[in-house]
Amino acid sequence: MHWFILWACLALVAGLGSTAVAEPSTAFRNNLNQFVAEALENNPQLQEAQENIHLLQQIPDQAGSLEDPQLQLGLMNVPVDSFSFSDQPMTQKQLTLSQKLPFPGKRQLRTGLAQKDVLVAKKDREELRLLVIRDVKWSFYELCFVLASIEITQQNKSLLKQLVAIAETKYGVGKGIQQDVLKAQVELSKIIDELILLEEKKNGEQARLNFLMNRLPQAPLTILHGIHKTPFGFTIEELQAKAEKHRPLLNEISTLIDKAHLSKKLAKKELYPDFNVGLRYGRRESLDRPQSNPDFVSAFVSFNIPVWRKSRQDRKVIEENHRILKMEKKYQHMRNRIFLELKRAVDSERKESDLIELIQSGIIPQAEQSLKSAIAAYSVDKVDFLTLLDNQVTLFKWKIKHHRELADHEKTLANIEYLVGKKLF
Repeated sequence: MHWFILWACLALVAGLGSTAVAEPSTAFRNNLNQFVAEALENNPQLQEAQENIHLLQQIPDQAGSLEDPQLQLGLMNVPVDSFSFSDQPMTQKQLTLSQKLPFPGKRQLRTGLAQKDVLVAKKDREELRLLVIRDVKWSFYELCFVLASIEITQQNKSLLKQLVAIAETKYGVGKGIQQDVLKAQVELSKIIDELILLEEKKNGEQARLNFLMNRLPQAPLTILHGIHKTPFGFTIEELQAKAEKHRPLLNEISTLIDKAHLSKKLAKKELYPDFNVGLRYGRRESLDRPQSNPDFVSAFVSFNIPVWRKSRQDRKVIEENHRILKMEKKYQHMRNRIFLELKRAVDSERKESDLIELIQSGIIPQAEQSLKSAIAAYSVDKVDFLTLLDNQVTLFKWKIKHHRELADHEKTLANIEYLVGKKLF
């Protein structure tokens, strides 16, 4: 009986031998792109960021608008003995209309500052959009790894059951030892435990992916887990140049630098006075003779005098100078940080690519051949059962490692896209 089981194991190992990485299928790509599109459409954080843009877009017109004109009603030179409007020739009922006018150029600068805030909000949304795309891809590829691991573990469980049956059969006819049976059963229990952990991890990643798409965490998902290795052909210098051009975070800081320059111009403009112009009409009541007291018309202009410029306006200019320097240093820091993260990501991609090639072309074929050889040798009692079992466990671990590196490689590429700020693959 155990001869039949041994050859069944050989057939199963042969059937599991293919480890070639296929080219990405259209269905696989569409599956991923569908999740990305849904997250971009429904993610509440992105919607909040869009509403913030709409909010800020209402401010530039307000910032550049004139203040409301002032209408003033008053009485002038009313005698306190009679409170009559016709006893004294200078008694008037006055109507005053005035308008504040900022010094030329201030309104345009205030409008420009508010428009910069809109641009900053748009860059914030673009940065968040890139983060959502990366997080969706990370969850998707992690799910691909977990699903592939579950599939491999299930296959390994089937093979281990076959090996347990072999050990029990040989022990039953007196050609094996009980330790072989117990060892095989322990390994089978480990596999069952691993499946439980993988199922838990699958549920967690599905909940995270649903969260990013604004679904209920327990909503069902269809994942085509045919994970593949995406070709990579960029130099670190090319990626750094793309990041400096496209990364929203760097563009946002550049916008803040431009805003600080506008703020400095406005601070200098504050050294010039604002004006208040107005027109006043004074109506007088007639005395003894009709038309003896004509009405008065007055005009006026007033302006502020920056007498405290050293402690106010000059300090504001100095403040904006420091703000400009601060933003420039922040840009340099963030650019250097992004360049460093890109270097690390490129190094990780190279390591993962090498490992994938080594595992796929070298280690797994060798481990499969070693297992087949061990099964054949065990059938004629040339190797012991523990050697056979060790070969099977080794192959299982390397198959899982292969998919781990594949998933990590794709996650690294997703991170590179995030760092660069542009779709590359």
